Amino acid sequence: MSFSITFNNETKQYDNPLTILDIIGNSKEYVCAYVNGRVRELTYLLDKDSVLIPLTCKDRDARAIYESSLRYLVAMAMHNLHPNFEIRFSYNVSRSIFMQILNQGATSNVQIARELEAEMKRIVALDLPLVRSIVSKEEAEKILTEIGAQDKLDILKYRPEKTAHFYTCDGYKNYMYNRMVPSTGYLNKWKIRFYHPGVIIQYPRPEEGGKIPPFEEAPTFGRTLKRAHQWAKTIGCDTIVGINHRIEKDGDIDFITLNEQRHNRQLCELGQMIEDGKEDIRLICIAGPSSSGKTTFANRLRIELLSRGIEPIRISMDDYYLSRDQAPRDENGDPDLESVDALDVDLFNQNIADLISGLEVELPKFDFVLGRRVTGRKLKVPLDQPIIIEGIHALNEKMTESIPSHQKFKIFIAPQAQVNIDNHNPMSLTDLRLLRRIVRDYQFRGASAVDTMSMWASVRKGEFRWIYDTQEGANYVFNSFSSYELSVMKKHAMPLLEAIDTESEYFPVAERLIRMLKFFDDIPDKWVPCNSIIREFIGGSCYEDA
Repeated sequence: MSFSITFNNETKQYDNPLTILDIIGNSKEYVCAYVNGRVRELTYLLDKDSVLIPLTCKDRDARAIYESSLRYLVAMAMHNLHPNFEIRFSYNVSRSIFMQILNQGATSNVQIARELEAEMKRIVALDLPLVRSIVSKEEAEKILTEIGAQDKLDILKYRPEKTAHFYTCDGYKNYMYNRMVPSTGYLNKWKIRFYHPGVIIQYPRPEEGGKIPPFEEAPTFGRTLKRAHQWAKTIGCDTIVGINHRIEKDGDIDFITLNEQRHNRQLCELGQMIEDGKEDIRLICIAGPSSSGKTTFANRLRIELLSRGIEPIRISMDDYYLSRDQAPRDENGDPDLESVDALDVDLFNQNIADLISGLEVELPKFDFVLGRRVTGRKLKVPLDQPIIIEGIHALNEKMTESIPSHQKFKIFIAPQAQVNIDNHNPMSLTDLRLLRRIVRDYQFRGASAVDTMSMWASVRKGEFRWIYDTQEGANYVFNSFSSYELSVMKKHAMPLLEAIDTESEYFPVAERLIRMLKFFDDIPDKWVPCNSIIREFIGGSCYEDA
């Protein structure tokens, strides 16, 4: 029976099955393709009517496939060079992959980085095929036992399916929980640099137009990730298996309390720092990317300061939005509400400066129904009371340029998870926040997962432009991640993700999130404290009406 394939606005009839590569050719620019809206590997077999759109590194849905294939290449090269070395991947500064050697007494150095680069280039030049195979879980156990992959054996026990996957390349077997490029020759865009105590691998990013971004040091972010990893290792929760084991060993209540205590300790550290500097600090600025838990955190910080005799006053930056007709426009001509210029920067600076000077100020209030500012409350702040401001632009110097640096205390908040599925497959920090937002938007706005996903690219664009760089100027970075949170959010998120139609353009994202969530043991909501940051997303927060 014949079928049609539409490619490059041209439709042709075919009588026999053929692969995507048979249609689009062997250009190494392509990474994968949409087939009727779904992401498919280039080796995917076409046997029915299809609309075919190839994707490159410029495309959002190609990034994860290129990155997972690149990790496969690095792991294979290291296996060829040092078969006894155990390595671990994580995410690091400058939107890169970080590889570290786990063997006791062994560490990366410049020589290892050079050897790795040369071996990767050799493998790429050979253009070796990556062949996918499906085996039973029992057969997978035998394979993983033979190759000594204990980390993959451990997570296999939590895999709900009866089968498992492998990719084989020149005798090397591995699986990265994602689709892959057809052969190593496609992996010709990357940069390597030694970065103690490991190696950084950079790769093309869609937000950079498919180019590798310039390397940027981010020491504050780097220290935050290191601290997060140390904490995860301390409690044995640097892997999903470790998290599940902790739940099984300690029980739900103890595990939740352990993680909440970590947040309490960070709040205590913050409170002490602010108390020590209270003679100078008049403005406490809180910022972070979407779904970081800023609202709950600001409330809990206020309580922490009250316990130290410090009575902060909160001012909402949202009240300083310009009306929509005055807002700057994005490239599509729509109001750009993510821009700092969507706020009345001059009025905000003037009001804050006057308040800190002890003057009475009539604050604005933004009426979101009317779409403009109206008259708000009058406020006079005693000289011993700091002001808390919270918002995506709170750390932007433009917003508070009228205030001397020594009078400002800047806090950056974000969930900095250092958790892996196994040693070769780290959990994405961005996917964690996306899951939080999917659950929250449904819980409080009745929005579907597709509604949230459709806005996510715009949200991410604003974060790269306005938020991430401000982290480096922060006095303190608060890690809002809790090791138990995905075990709690799993039952909230899974039905929303599974409801996404297989023909939806957002189905690939849903698939990726489901692949991560399915390994977590469940924890019931009832044990989550009402003042937990997690309550901001699943509901039941004591601060919902605050």
